Amino acid sequence: MLTVASFTFNPFQENTYILSNEEKECWIIDPGMYNRDEEYILFDYIEQNGLTPRKIFNTHTHIDHIMGIEAVKNKFNIPLGIHADDQPVLANAKGSAMLFGLPLNATPVADFFINHGDVLHLGKDQLNIRFTPGHSPGSIVFYHAAGNWVIGGDVLFEGSIGRTDLPGGNHNQLLQSIKEQMYCLPDNTIIYPGHGRPTTVGTEKQSNPFVQGGED
Repeated sequence: MLTVASFTFNPFQENTYILSNEEKECWIIDPGMYNRDEEYILFDYIEQNGLTPRKIFNTHTHIDHIMGIEAVKNKFNIPLGIHADDQPVLANAKGSAMLFGLPLNATPVADFFINHGDVLHLGKDQLNIRFTPGHSPGSIVFYHAAGNWVIGGDVLFEGSIGRTDLPGGNHNQLLQSIKEQMYCLPDNTIIYPGHGRPTTVGTEKQSNPFVQGGED
């Protein structure tokens, strides 16, 4: 079973995740480190736990979720996987960084693409990919049935949902993604979001003011 470690980085208070298995291999999800101090925090955790990073995955490629990609690539020489529909967002990373007055030395490059329905394997453990556009055109979530959790990116938060006013956002599409790809999961499934604290599918189905219940 995969273990989840969470780190909160950069001015946007973005959640970066490390998923590791019993063989000490790990994946890094949405590396958002903003400076050398934050890079040290992530790398020190990896070193102290004797982990070997294998791949980087991104739920989507808004600037706050990609700021640490190059540092991870430079240190571990591992590939980055995203959904192909988010490629235009990633390509505009420098423009987004300038808009927010943030440093970005180089635009990260995706090494491979991930599709809805893909199963990612880390040793004997696996993640199932669900396509959840709306916040970003290529948003995906990573579901680990054995651990009863999902890495949800900026799709669904505790009492809130991802913003849809950025380029490529679509409010109705986001609501559909939540209902069809998130609310179909067991109610006790833990949601590890891109910002804020974890919640559960059941809690959001009952009380999220933006979208409740299951499929229409």
